[in-house]
Amino acid sequence: MDILFFIIQALAFLVPILISVAFLTLVERKVLGYMQFRKGPNVVGPYGLLQPFADALKLFVKETLKPSTASPYLFFFSPLLFLILALVLWSLIPIPQPTLNVNLSLLLVLGVSSLAVYALLGSGWASNSKYSLLGGIRAVAQTISYEISMGLILLSILIWTGSFSLKEITLSQQNCWMLLPHLPLLFMWLISTLAETNRAPFDLTEGESELVSGYNVEYAGGPFALFFIAEYANIIFMNVLSIIIFMGGGSPFSTIPVIASLIISTKAIALVFFFLWVRASYPRFRYDQLMHLTWKNYLPLSLGLFSLTLSILVITNSSPFIL
Repeated sequence: MDILFFIIQALAFLVPILISVAFLTLVERKVLGYMQFRKGPNVVGPYGLLQPFADALKLFVKETLKPSTASPYLFFFSPLLFLILALVLWSLIPIPQPTLNVNLSLLLVLGVSSLAVYALLGSGWASNSKYSLLGGIRAVAQTISYEISMGLILLSILIWTGSFSLKEITLSQQNCWMLLPHLPLLFMWLISTLAETNRAPFDLTEGESELVSGYNVEYAGGPFALFFIAEYANIIFMNVLSIIIFMGGGSPFSTIPVIASLIISTKAIALVFFFLWVRASYPRFRYDQLMHLTWKNYLPLSLGLFSLTLSILVITNSSPFIL
């Protein structure tokens, strides 16, 4: 009975995430289609609603190919690791209650998300292809660079709220969302999440014009689908995390689980639409522009705002983190 209960719990946790990822691909193709004055998927099922399931069936039925010179264990372990890390991150999100309730949940989110670079670099190196290796190196450089700016942005929020717990951060915004006093941090955070999730105009790791398809160029079938699922799960996760940190989560109804979940879902849909709108509107950055943005703009600005926040809270002595 314990094993059965565990399986039911796991399915109740995993199935909504996988379904949301599947339909996000449909929403993306539909939104981009209408923005470009075309229909998007509309043949497979009514209004193209069965298209995500057709895509999943096509990918998982296709033959799984591996280059003869590739490292077999790391080649197949990397996409699995990428997916596992994406699902572990979801277990820390309080919507309305987290699956893993830990006091240092935000710190754990940063640590687990940082591990994704091993999956990207591992897949690029194990493929034994110069294109995939360059894509993996570029992915790691981009991810690590923007994680530094994101970490400094979060430090300002942490000092202001006095807690590493995502649940406590949500409850601290019952009267005022964090985006109001920290609007510049929100803008930097949203653009950094675009780069962190490899979305346009920062999708340099998958630059078709230079690297064919980046770190996943040698993947096909099921392993490619795992990369795809993990990437879109991370997109939704980063949007929900942005809502919890800057937009109050389910406030002002955080104590009512059903209403709080609906509010978070509505805000997440709006942010996902923002991601799609950006993809339809802006061309891809050059790689030097990508690095210049974080190292020469966001890093000094986030450091300055962090110092300003620290100074204000030291003067007023209003943060639990300040002795």
